Amino acid sequence: MSNEVPLDAIDREILFHLREGGRLTNVELAKRVGLTPPPCLRRVRRLEEAGVITGYRAVIDPAAVGRGLEVLIDVEIYANDRKSFEDFEKTVASYEEVIEFRRMYGRPDYFIRAAVADHAACEAFLTGKLSGLPGVQRFTSHLTMKTIKSVGA
Repeated sequence: MSNEVPLDAIDREILFHLREGGRLTNVELAKRVGLTPPPCLRRVRRLEEAGVITGYRAVIDPAAVGRGLEVLIDVEIYANDRKSFEDFEKTVASYEEVIEFRRMYGRPDYFIRAAVADHAACEAFLTGKLSGLPGVQRFTSHLTMKTIKSVGA
């Protein structure tokens, strides 16, 4: 059974424009998708209520807030019990540097995307926070040279 919400061409157009600029007024959005404001607003509300649109947020320039260096980290853990997984996830998710955190199928067990100020901050995060966690078997870090595309960041 699928929980996919049926979307027509106008719904997809609404989503496209909101993804590009979530601060559009309803009047401007309606104009861009070829509707009058009331039916456009009804569609947006329906998409929100159905969970297709899950929120709106500001996109922040990481360099402007002292987080200009991004590091991608593969983590393997040796824990096999649920509590160890949950504790690891709760701890890592609480770190300010972590901007994306995923449990993976297969190897690695986890993927972490972290934003730090510089190489020294990266080293402090990896050795001071990540390597000391119970259950961590190994991690591999990759520094980002250039972000080519980032959707929803």
